[in-house]
Amino acid sequence: MYFDIIDIVGPITDIQTIAAGPAVRQISRLQRQYGRGRWRKLKGIAMVRIASGALRRAEIHWYEAHGIGRVRHKIKRFLD
Repeated sequence: MYFDIIDIVGPITDIQTIAAGPAVRQISRLQRQYGRGRWRKLKGIAMVRIASGALRRAEIHWYEAHGIGRVRHKIKRFLD
């Protein structure tokens, strides 16, 4: 299930690390596209605005590296 995130509304809470360093499957693509860094895959809970304009509470996953920031947000499931 994939939904386009228009906007993350408010803070992301309950942040947990899923994978770090060589355990990140997409590390070669991330380094090629965004640059070298200590890449981590994280998950958290946030209110998101989807393409239809609705606000929903969802679990989101993303990649993050120090100095580069958060990239490639993806909704994994809705919680409401």
